[in-house]
Amino acid sequence: MKGFLMLLVVLVASPLWPLGENPTVGDPFVIVNISTNQLAFVHDGEIKKTFAVATGKEEDRTPEGLFTVTVKATEPYYRKKNIEGGAVENPLGSRWIGFDARGSDGRTYGIHGTNQPQSIGQSITAGCVRMANEQVEILYEEVPLGTKVLIVSSGDSFETLARLYGAM
Repeated sequence: MKGFLMLLVVLVASPLWPLGENPTVGDPFVIVNISTNQLAFVHDGEIKKTFAVATGKEEDRTPEGLFTVTVKATEPYYRKKNIEGGAVENPLGSRWIGFDARGSDGRTYGIHGTNQPQSIGQSITAGCVRMANEQVEILYEEVPLGTKVLIVSSGDSFETLARLYGAM
Protein backbone atom coordinates (compact mmCIF):
# COMPACT_ATOMS: atom_id res chain seq x y z
CA MET A 1 0.00 0.00 0.00
CA LYS A 2 2.85 2.39 0.86
CA GLY A 3 4.44 1.73 -2.55
CA PHE A 4 1.15 2.48 -4.30
CA LEU A 5 0.77 5.78 -2.44
CA MET A 6 4.34 6.73 -3.31
CA LEU A 7 3.69 5.98 -7.01
CA LEU A 8 0.50 8.03 -6.89
CA VAL A 9 2.33 11.01 -5.35
CA VAL A 10 5.08 10.80 -8.01
CA LEU A 11 2.54 10.69 -10.84
CA VAL A 12 0.50 13.58 -9.50
CA ALA A 13 3.55 15.73 -8.68
CA SER A 14 5.31 14.95 -11.97
CA PRO A 15 5.58 17.82 -14.47
CA LEU A 16 4.21 15.43 -17.08
CA TRP A 17 0.99 14.74 -15.17
CA PRO A 18 -1.27 16.51 -15.85
CA LEU A 19 -0.02 18.30 -18.94
CA GLY A 20 -1.52 21.59 -17.79
CA GLU A 21 -3.02 24.62 -19.50
CA ASN A 22 -0.15 25.78 -21.68
CA PRO A 23 1.31 24.02 -24.69
CA THR A 24 4.80 22.60 -24.66
CA VAL A 25 7.38 23.71 -27.18
CA GLY A 26 6.57 21.98 -30.45
CA ASP A 27 2.81 21.73 -29.94
CA PRO A 28 0.62 23.57 -32.44
CA PHE A 29 -0.49 26.91 -30.97
CA VAL A 30 -2.64 29.71 -32.41
CA ILE A 31 -2.38 33.35 -31.35
CA VAL A 32 -4.92 35.98 -32.37
CA ASN A 33 -4.13 39.62 -31.65
CA ILE A 34 -7.41 41.50 -31.86
CA SER A 35 -5.68 44.89 -31.67
CA THR A 36 -3.92 44.20 -35.00
CA ASN A 37 -6.39 41.72 -36.54
CA GLN A 38 -3.59 39.23 -37.09
CA LEU A 39 -3.33 35.49 -36.40
CA ALA A 40 -0.11 33.51 -35.98
CA PHE A 41 0.28 29.76 -36.25
CA VAL A 42 3.13 28.46 -34.07
CA HIS A 43 4.44 24.91 -34.44
CA ASP A 44 7.70 23.14 -33.66
CA GLY A 45 8.79 26.13 -31.59
CA GLU A 46 8.55 28.71 -34.39
CA ILE A 47 6.02 30.97 -36.04
CA LYS A 48 5.11 29.14 -39.24
CA LYS A 49 2.50 31.49 -40.72
CA THR A 50 0.71 34.74 -40.02
CA PHE A 51 -2.61 35.79 -41.49
CA ALA A 52 -4.79 38.89 -41.56
CA VAL A 53 -8.16 38.20 -39.89
CA ALA A 54 -11.39 39.98 -38.98
CA THR A 55 -12.40 40.03 -35.31
CA GLY A 56 -15.37 41.16 -33.25
CA LYS A 57 -16.87 44.62 -33.50
CA GLU A 58 -16.88 46.77 -30.37
CA GLU A 59 -20.23 45.54 -29.05
CA ASP A 60 -19.36 41.90 -29.86
CA ARG A 61 -15.67 41.77 -28.98
CA THR A 62 -13.84 38.56 -29.66
CA PRO A 63 -13.34 36.97 -26.21
CA GLU A 64 -9.82 37.19 -24.83
CA GLY A 65 -8.12 34.31 -23.05
CA LEU A 66 -6.52 30.92 -23.56
CA PHE A 67 -8.95 28.46 -25.15
CA THR A 68 -8.92 24.94 -26.59
CA VAL A 69 -10.03 23.80 -30.05
CA THR A 70 -12.95 21.43 -29.41
CA VAL A 71 -14.74 21.22 -32.79
CA LYS A 72 -13.65 21.18 -36.42
CA ALA A 73 -15.93 21.10 -39.45
CA THR A 74 -15.64 21.30 -43.22
CA GLU A 75 -18.41 23.22 -44.99
CA PRO A 76 -19.97 24.19 -41.63
CA TYR A 77 -23.72 24.65 -41.22
CA TYR A 78 -24.75 28.16 -40.08
CA ARG A 79 -27.22 27.56 -37.25
CA LYS A 80 -28.32 31.18 -36.67
CA LYS A 81 -29.95 31.45 -40.09
CA ASN A 82 -30.34 27.79 -41.05
CA ILE A 83 -27.90 27.98 -43.98
CA GLU A 84 -26.42 24.75 -45.29
CA GLY A 85 -22.67 24.28 -45.40
CA GLY A 86 -21.15 25.10 -48.76
CA ALA A 87 -23.94 27.54 -49.68
CA VAL A 88 -22.69 30.80 -51.23
CA GLU A 89 -24.64 32.84 -48.66
CA ASN A 90 -23.11 30.95 -45.70
CA PRO A 91 -20.98 33.50 -43.77
CA LEU A 92 -18.85 30.75 -42.16
CA GLY A 93 -17.06 29.91 -45.38
CA SER A 94 -15.41 26.56 -45.98
CA ARG A 95 -14.04 25.63 -42.51
CA TRP A 96 -14.85 25.98 -38.80
CA ILE A 97 -12.28 25.62 -36.00
CA GLY A 98 -14.34 26.03 -32.82
CA PHE A 99 -12.92 26.79 -29.39
CA ASP A 100 -14.38 26.80 -25.87
CA ALA A 101 -14.60 30.55 -25.14
CA ARG A 102 -16.95 31.75 -22.40
CA GLY A 103 -17.85 28.20 -21.38
CA SER A 104 -19.13 27.31 -24.84
CA ASP A 105 -18.71 23.93 -26.52
CA GLY A 106 -16.85 25.14 -29.62
CA ARG A 107 -19.98 25.78 -31.65
CA THR A 108 -20.42 29.43 -30.64
CA TYR A 109 -16.94 30.94 -31.08
CA GLY A 110 -14.48 29.88 -33.72
CA ILE A 111 -12.00 30.63 -36.43
CA HIS A 112 -13.78 30.29 -39.75
CA GLY A 113 -13.78 31.21 -43.41
CA THR A 114 -16.01 33.81 -44.98
CA ASN A 115 -18.18 34.71 -47.93
CA GLN A 116 -17.10 38.35 -47.38
CA PRO A 117 -13.34 38.45 -48.04
CA GLN A 118 -13.37 42.27 -48.12
CA SER A 119 -14.04 42.19 -44.35
CA ILE A 120 -10.63 40.71 -43.51
CA GLY A 121 -8.54 43.13 -41.45
CA GLN A 122 -11.55 44.79 -39.84
CA SER A 123 -13.22 44.56 -36.43
CA ILE A 124 -16.60 43.58 -37.81
CA THR A 125 -17.64 40.08 -36.69
CA ALA A 126 -20.09 38.95 -34.01
CA GLY A 127 -17.13 37.68 -31.93
CA CYS A 128 -15.55 35.02 -34.12
CA VAL A 129 -12.23 35.18 -35.94
CA ARG A 130 -12.80 35.34 -39.69
CA MET A 131 -10.21 34.35 -42.31
CA ALA A 132 -10.06 34.10 -46.08
CA ASN A 133 -11.29 30.63 -47.10
CA GLU A 134 -7.98 29.63 -48.70
CA GLN A 135 -6.13 30.56 -45.51
CA VAL A 136 -8.50 28.90 -43.05
CA GLU A 137 -8.24 25.73 -45.14
CA ILE A 138 -4.45 25.79 -44.62
CA LEU A 139 -4.82 26.40 -40.87
CA TYR A 140 -7.52 23.72 -40.57
CA GLU A 141 -5.10 21.04 -41.80
CA GLU A 142 -2.44 22.09 -39.28
CA VAL A 143 -4.57 22.47 -36.13
CA PRO A 144 -5.72 19.29 -34.37
CA LEU A 145 -8.42 19.11 -31.74
CA GLY A 146 -6.94 20.11 -28.40
CA THR A 147 -4.79 22.91 -29.85
CA LYS A 148 -4.56 25.95 -27.60
CA VAL A 149 -5.82 29.28 -28.97
CA LEU A 150 -4.61 32.47 -27.29
CA ILE A 151 -6.67 35.58 -28.01
CA VAL A 152 -5.26 38.88 -26.77
CA SER A 153 -5.30 42.60 -27.41
CA SER A 154 -1.63 43.34 -27.08
CA GLY A 155 1.27 45.43 -28.30
CA ASP A 156 3.59 42.45 -27.81
CA SER A 157 4.98 40.56 -30.79
CA PHE A 158 3.78 37.07 -31.64
CA GLU A 159 7.23 35.78 -30.67
CA THR A 160 6.99 37.38 -27.22
CA LEU A 161 3.49 35.99 -26.68
CA ALA A 162 4.49 32.50 -27.85
CA ARG A 163 7.45 32.46 -25.45
CA LEU A 164 5.31 33.77 -22.59
CA TYR A 165 2.83 30.92 -23.09
CA GLY A 166 5.45 28.19 -23.59
CA ALA A 167 4.93 27.60 -27.31
CA MET A 168 8.49 28.68 -28.19
